[in-house]
Amino acid sequence: MQNNFYWLIYGVVSILIVASIIGWVLSKKIKTENGKTVVLNLNARIKAWWIMISIFSLSFFLGKTATIVLFFMISFFALREFITLTPTKPGDHKALSLAFFVLLPVQYYLISIGWYSLFAIFIPVYGFLLLPSLSAISQDPEQFLERTSKIQWAVMITIYCISHVPALLLLDIPGYKNQGPLLIFFLLTVVQLSDVFQYVFGKLFGKTKLAPAVSPSKTVEGLVGGGLTAIAVGTCMWWITPFTPLQAAIMSSVVVIMGFLGGLVLSAVKRSLGAKDWGTMINGHGGMMDRMDSVCFSAPIFFHLTRYFFTN
Repeated sequence: MQNNFYWLIYGVVSILIVASIIGWVLSKKIKTENGKTVVLNLNARIKAWWIMISIFSLSFFLGKTATIVLFFMISFFALREFITLTPTKPGDHKALSLAFFVLLPVQYYLISIGWYSLFAIFIPVYGFLLLPSLSAISQDPEQFLERTSKIQWAVMITIYCISHVPALLLLDIPGYKNQGPLLIFFLLTVVQLSDVFQYVFGKLFGKTKLAPAVSPSKTVEGLVGGGLTAIAVGTCMWWITPFTPLQAAIMSSVVVIMGFLGGLVLSAVKRSLGAKDWGTMINGHGGMMDRMDSVCFSAPIFFHLTRYFFTN
């Protein structure tokens, strides 16, 4: 597994080197104001990718605990961004404390000890019942349903859904022992490449808007071109997974579709709040949620499909 992972990292670093060179050349050649803006955004994204790839690689090399801690921190920052952008009231403080100081650490602790049966239902059952209960105890009924729904949605997206990425380390797949990090690499690579290539194809060829009122940058051409490219890459990576090439293509297709829907849904949430980005944590990418919106929808589906069809 380590040898495969080394080769994958070498491949990613090589791509980033090429992208950095292209970005530098474009910054020297492009003279129009609109072109300069696009190139500046592209180079900011490339620099952010260098940092993100370095952090992910280090956590994977350090092992399971470091990977779980990394995604714990990702969930924490994502939850903080979601709550910051969605207004809360003093009556919500008990529920928010439960989310940050109980639901978040317990969910990731359950992954660390491999307790799948509780991990799968802890938040959808216990968390969803406790959150409104604590808000009700605060005796502030004004817009109670709306406020409670916001917190429950935040917890579901930022903690429950994202936690399915490190949960891939729990899967006991015949002939694939201790290779969970490669599954994580496969999932994140397909998701992120889909996002990147949808952006690229949309800029180059995009004419038909998909949902202009929700996400003005998403186009049919971007989705088709970026999605097919990501699926092709995922299919070529079948050798690091327990999948056959055909199965890898199918799983990649599911990841691309769910990632697109995740980005679209969370863009709708942002638009409803009058915000362009979830935050400013990652230069060129917005906030943590802006990087994880596609992962939120794709990770749980990918995890359960893999568990149901490829484990004992």
